[in-house]
Amino acid sequence: MEDSDLDAELIEAELDDLGHPFVIERVMTRDGFAATAWPDRHDLILADYVLPTFDGVSALGIAREQCPDIPFIFCSGTLGEEVAVEALKNGATDYVTKQRLDRLVRTIVRALAEARARADKRAAEAALQAINETLETRIAERTCELAEANAELKREIGERERAEDALRLNQRLEAVGQLTSGVAHDFNNLLTVIAGNIEFLERAVSDDRSKRRLSMMKGAADRGARLTAQLLAFSRRQRLEPTPVGLNDTVVSMGELLQSSIGGAVQIETTLQADLWPALIDATQIELVILNLAINARDAMAVGGRLTIETANVIVTGPPSRPEQPQPGEYVMVSVSDTGTGMPPEILSRVFEPFFTTKEVGKGSGLGLAQVFGFVKQSGGGIRIDTVLGEGTSIKVYLPRVVGAGVAPTEKVEPVDCALTHPPGSRPTLLVVDDDAEVREVTVTRLSEIGHDVREAASGLQALASLEADPCVDLVVLDFAMPGMNGAEAAIEIRRRWPGMPVLFVTGFADTTALKSAGASGSDAVVLKPFRDGELERKVGLALAGKVEPGLRLVSDRSRNG
Repeated sequence: MEDSDLDAELIEAELDDLGHPFVIERVMTRDGFAATAWPDRHDLILADYVLPTFDGVSALGIAREQCPDIPFIFCSGTLGEEVAVEALKNGATDYVTKQRLDRLVRTIVRALAEARARADKRAAEAALQAINETLETRIAERTCELAEANAELKREIGERERAEDALRLNQRLEAVGQLTSGVAHDFNNLLTVIAGNIEFLERAVSDDRSKRRLSMMKGAADRGARLTAQLLAFSRRQRLEPTPVGLNDTVVSMGELLQSSIGGAVQIETTLQADLWPALIDATQIELVILNLAINARDAMAVGGRLTIETANVIVTGPPSRPEQPQPGEYVMVSVSDTGTGMPPEILSRVFEPFFTTKEVGKGSGLGLAQVFGFVKQSGGGIRIDTVLGEGTSIKVYLPRVVGAGVAPTEKVEPVDCALTHPPGSRPTLLVVDDDAEVREVTVTRLSEIGHDVREAASGLQALASLEADPCVDLVVLDFAMPGMNGAEAAIEIRRRWPGMPVLFVTGFADTTALKSAGASGSDAVVLKPFRDGELERKVGLALAGKVEPGLRLVSDRSRNG
C-alpha cells in the first residue's frame, strides 16, 4: 500500500535481492486495500503509514480483521519510534524506514519465515487435535469392542460352567442310578428268598404267636419291596406300560385323593388346557408322580397356601441346560406349583438325588423326586424347576405326546407234535432259569406245589442246552439279570430257535427296552421280585392258558433236525 510511484519503484528494486520471483499488487485507497486483503491471496503486506485519504493504522485494523495470519510490515519515511512501538503492539509484524530500505529484504525474509513457522505450528496443532479427537474415538470404539468381547467371553464361560455342571450332575445321577439298580436287583433277590420262605413257614406253623411274627416279617419284606421299587424308578429300570393318557381326566379324577392327602388347609386350583394332546405314558405311574409332587408342595408351605395344577401343550425349542430338562420336541406338560418357601441353588442342584431330603428324620425318604425323575426320563420326557426363595416353586413335567401307533409284526410259526413225550392231559412242563440257586429253589418249589413238572437251568446257556435236548416245554420262567447272557438275550435266542415259545420274565429290575425287544408285552409277561401273594402262580397260569394247542410246541428247524 503506497501512494508514491518513486517509493514503489525503490521498494521493488530492493526486493530483487530476495533471490526468487515475486509479484507486487499495489493499492492506494481504503476500498482497494479492503477488497484485496483476504486470506491466502498474499504472502506479505507492506504499508506506508501516511496516505492522502487513508493511513497505515486503519489498514492494519482491516488486515487484522480480514487476514490476521498475513505478516504486516510498515514501510514509511515519517514513522517515529513511539509510533512504531504502538503499531507493533497493535499487531504489526515489523517496520522499516524508507531511509533504511537496505533492511527491507532481511525484514521480509524474517517475517515470511516466522509466518511459515506459525502456519506450520497451526497445522501441526490442528493435526494433533485431529489425532487426539480420532484417538479418543478409536479408544472409545476399542473400549466398546473390548467390553463386548469381555461380555461374550463371560457368557461363554458361564455357558461352559453350566454345561460342565450339568454334565457332572448327569454323570453323578447316572452313576448313582447304576449303583442303585444293582443294589435293588440283589436286594430283590434276597427279598424273594425271604418272602418265599416266609410263605413256606406260614404253612408249617400253627401257633398264633409264630404266625404274628411271620406276618411282621412279611410286612417288612413288603416294605423293602416298595423301597426297591422306588429305587428302580429312579434308576429307570421299572416296568412301564405306556398308553395314550388324557392328563386332564387324570387330574380331575385325582381331585378327592389330592385334597384328602394334602389337607383342607391348602387350596387346590387347576388350570387345564382344553385341546390337550394325549400323553404316551404309564397311567398308574403318572398318578404317583402328581401325588408325589403335590405332597412335596404341601410340605413346602408352612400353613395353608395355594397349590396349582396346570396342563398345557408345549413345544420345546432350546437345548437343555440341566440333565433333567427335556430335549427339543413336542410335549404334554403337567405342572404342580406352590406358594411355599422356594429352594436355594445348593438344594436345587441335589433335589433328584435318591435319599437326599431337607425334611426331618422320619418325615421323608428322599425318594419322591428321585422316583419322579426316573419315571419321566424313562418315559422320554423331562422336568423343569422354577423356584424363587420366599415365593414358591413350580415343577413342570414334560411327557411325550402320542404321535401315532405301530402294529407289531406277527410271527410265522411252525407247529411240531410233542405228544409222544408229553401226551395231552399231562402236567405242564416248565423250565425255570435263574442264576441265584436260592431264588431258583423258591421258584421251583412254588411251581411244583401247584402241580407243574419243573426243570431248572442256572444260566441262559444252560437253558438253551436244556431246550436243545428237549424242546417240548410249555413255559420258560426266565430271570432277567444274569451274568453272561441275560434274560432278554436268552429269550431272543429261544424265540429265534423255537418260535412262539412262551416266556415269563421274573425280575427284580429290568431294562424295559430290552424286555420289549425280547417279546415281553404287557404286565402279565413279567413277575416282580419279591413275589407278591399268588402273583407268580397267577401269571404262570395265564401264560399257560394262552399257549398253543395241547401237544403242540413251536420249534425251529434246527431243534427238530437235532
